[in-house]
Amino acid sequence: MLRLAPAAEKFTIAIPDAALADLKQRLALTRFPAEPADAAWQYGSNGAYMRRFIARWQNGFDWRHWETQLNRFLQYRVALKRPDTGKLQNVHFLIEPGSGDNPRPLLLTHGWPGSVFEFIDVIEKLAHPERFGGKVADAFTVICPTLPGYGFSMPLEQPIAPRAIARLWRDLMVEVLGYPRFLAQAGDWGSVVSSWLGADYPDQAVMLHLNMVPLRPALSKDSPPLTAAEKEWIARTKKIHASEAGYLAIQSTKPTSLGYGLSDSPAGLAGWIVEKFHGFARAPVEQDPPFDIDHLIANIALYWLTDTSTTAAWLYWAALRSGDFNLKPGEFVHSPTGFLLPPWDLVPPPPKGWLERGYHVTHRRDLERGGHFVAMEQPDAFIQDVQSFFRNVSV
Repeated sequence: MLRLAPAAEKFTIAIPDAALADLKQRLALTRFPAEPADAAWQYGSNGAYMRRFIARWQNGFDWRHWETQLNRFLQYRVALKRPDTGKLQNVHFLIEPGSGDNPRPLLLTHGWPGSVFEFIDVIEKLAHPERFGGKVADAFTVICPTLPGYGFSMPLEQPIAPRAIARLWRDLMVEVLGYPRFLAQAGDWGSVVSSWLGADYPDQAVMLHLNMVPLRPALSKDSPPLTAAEKEWIARTKKIHASEAGYLAIQSTKPTSLGYGLSDSPAGLAGWIVEKFHGFARAPVEQDPPFDIDHLIANIALYWLTDTSTTAAWLYWAALRSGDFNLKPGEFVHSPTGFLLPPWDLVPPPPKGWLERGYHVTHRRDLERGGHFVAMEQPDAFIQDVQSFFRNVSV
């Protein structure tokens, strides 16, 4: 039985009909950009695909269906004290109590340009494995918070950095939900936040499972020299970022300038985000993103209907200035950590020694295919590895 702190208030998503009507009108007025003849995805979001995407969003997509999918789960909002400003920050989270007598608490954290919709196909299977041919002993109570400035974790008055969010997550799990020890899984920004949980609160976040290589280790004159494999991997990663990380430079420096377009035009927002679901998955330039189109629309619609495209980008601004991408000398992620690494991510799987410079690595599996959004693109492999890594672990 859940025993939430009284400060947590039940929440149900109910987007007003007027907001959906306004969205439909704006989509009908879309002005599509020009693109070179015979363009595929090498210039950004492909025109032919985007015309299908916008047409589907305007006339075939059913937001109420996806709203219902989220409302199947218990949802709450709670005000937590920010460690950086001392002010209260609203945090939205959904929770699915697991099967059995002692389901273990599992914190799932999304990233950008994702949302809790990244996990829509895995939450029930993680919480109730016996319904899908698994064993009840593998059940988790699944908690999915929404990052501050995203979705319904609003309003956000000032940017907040990943390490400060880790403190919010620790307080959510320990003080609000009453779990003195818990497990954490994440990718993208979630992997950065969860890594700081493992660095700062290893007695609470007792094990981590990550599907992105997040924090950079501290390198100094006292560190072991980089190996040839590590140098080659760094060069290869920089080459990928040169073609795929323009978004990071913009969102970490001038997010509000970008926000005027993203907050005013749903097609502009879609054009900005859809390309990431192609590029982050490293899909071939002549192929469309490897995801169900309605699933992508639902994810983007959540940004639009909550007007959080700009505040979500503030996380990049805050992270750049806080240095929260990097471990400082003497810092280490002490929580035992497992990695599930896709081959085509923005950060390719690194040499074993690189991870061990900053993490207590106890498990690693390199997937044969796939990119950044593992829970969406390969849910079965995702679930299997999460269950296997945390199996027989009691908290």
